[in-house]
Amino acid sequence: MSLVESISAYISYILRLVKGTIVASTGLAILLSGLLYFKQSELIYPRSIPEGSRTTVPTPDQFGVEDWETVELKTPDGEVLKCFFLRARKGLNMGVTVLFMHGNAGNIGHRLPIARVFSEEMGANIFILSYRGYGLSTGRPCEKGLNIDAQTALGYLLENRATKNTKIIIYGQSLGGALAVQLVSRNQPKIHGLILENTFRSIRTLIPTVCPPARFLARFCHQIWPSETTLPLIRGIPVLFLSGLKDEVVPPSHMKTLYDVCTTKKVWRELPDGTHNESVEQMGYFDYIHDFMERVKKGTISEMV
Repeated sequence: MSLVESISAYISYILRLVKGTIVASTGLAILLSGLLYFKQSELIYPRSIPEGSRTTVPTPDQFGVEDWETVELKTPDGEVLKCFFLRARKGLNMGVTVLFMHGNAGNIGHRLPIARVFSEEMGANIFILSYRGYGLSTGRPCEKGLNIDAQTALGYLLENRATKNTKIIIYGQSLGGALAVQLVSRNQPKIHGLILENTFRSIRTLIPTVCPPARFLARFCHQIWPSETTLPLIRGIPVLFLSGLKDEVVPPSHMKTLYDVCTTKKVWRELPDGTHNESVEQMGYFDYIHDFMERVKKGTISEMV
């Protein structure tokens, strides 16, 4: 079964999910309200959308995954993160571990159809980080807190017997991409690759495009996520850019800007019919990722164009 055929089996599930996540992503338009400064965290991190996301978390066995476990991480500031680790299918292990960080709505259970492709079809270990305040993890999300969560997860992978000798690749979608940029910039000697899908230059630069009348309020946003200024600091780590050209939430120009400011070896892949939440369904999506991971594994970085 090809990667495209594998993901097609999960498309109907993903479509049900994105009906909620599209609403969540466009919630930034509400920043026009006078409660902008005090309520922006709830708007940027809508972890209760779709309904039930804070109490109901699907598990890997519901998707036919056998070799997996729940990993409970304790952060330095006292939060407990309940994450999933899916091991590469036996006989197909490519020696790569992916740290997966998702977008701003839903929980890690909603991303299991994607994770299953990595573990069962590609032969990669995949660790899905459950942010604080999401799913069954404790706490409340914020930029500082999510950065702590990501660092804690990376620390676990670097010390775990099953993953410490593998190539570590960080993979982020939308908000998760912004988090991935920050994590990689702080840990460059320990990471072998970065995958970014439909992420933004920064929250402040996103607000005027999502809701032009709110452009004068953007400076009040204290959740910044400065990918555009941080990405140029990453050196020697290859980056794969996956851009949905019909993204209705984050303008594709944001991804193009990030690509342009990136000074390390980089790969640009367009998904012509990819929207913000449906790029994962597009032809070639997983093939692009698999090719990138194979190149990272083999160290053929110079061949990337």
